[in-house]
Amino acid sequence: MIRLTAGLLLLPHGCQKLFGWFGGKGMAGTAAYFASAGFEPGYLWALLVALTETVGGLCLAVGFLTRPAAAAIAVFMAVAVIETHWPKGFFWTSGGFEYPLMWGIVALAFVIRGGGRYSVDGVIGREF
Repeated sequence: MIRLTAGLLLLPHGCQKLFGWFGGKGMAGTAAYFASAGFEPGYLWALLVALTETVGGLCLAVGFLTRPAAAAIAVFMAVAVIETHWPKGFFWTSGGFEYPLMWGIVALAFVIRGGGRYSVDGVIGREF
């Protein structure tokens, strides 16, 4: 249940970046942000993060390729904490690292634990 919830909560963040849904900036706005933050080429990094959050969120939700998806999410969240949010302090309300740190810890837990018995990985008998 936690895996399903985590995946479904992460998915809209990727959709904001990828499609501009839920008040997001879409790929153009997200690419411009990444470029302005020093991640060049901005479009490539925006696409990688958007796909990681979208596809990774779906993979977590159903428990398919759980560990690789969670590992990719954990890496991107670590970069977000260190490179973007750390200077703004802890609290998310000030743009701090609280929220991406939480996602990184959740993702790391799934890297360690896997998808569990009630996941696609568990059903096919293969924990990646």
